[in-house]
Amino acid sequence: MLKSMLNLLQIDATLRALAEPTRRAMVERLALGPASVSDLARPFDMTLAAVVQHLQVLEEAGVVTSEKVGRVRTCQLAPGGLDGLADWITARRTLAETRLDRLGAVLDGMAAAEKDKP
Repeated sequence: MLKSMLNLLQIDATLRALAEPTRRAMVERLALGPASVSDLARPFDMTLAAVVQHLQVLEEAGVVTSEKVGRVRTCQLAPGGLDGLADWITARRTLAETRLDRLGAVLDGMAAAEKDKP
């Protein structure tokens, strides 16, 4: 139960982090490979401090990691950072697909019974 609750808290944090378009754009960029904070900031009309705040939210959610070497902070996607969310989505999708498959079988049976009526 505790593990399940912690997993849901992680999913909540990930969803909150990805709910903001700027952060999603940063994740999209980082999917191409590591980038410095300056590189991540370039396409946005905001201060470097605002970009750092967005990155902190992504880091706290476990989606992004960063490392500072000298004066340059480089960010990258965290290995497995989206796994919990992906697993949760897959479980919901599987459940929905199973229900739709059952509905399809019932409808096929009804159609066949209708076809066999004189």
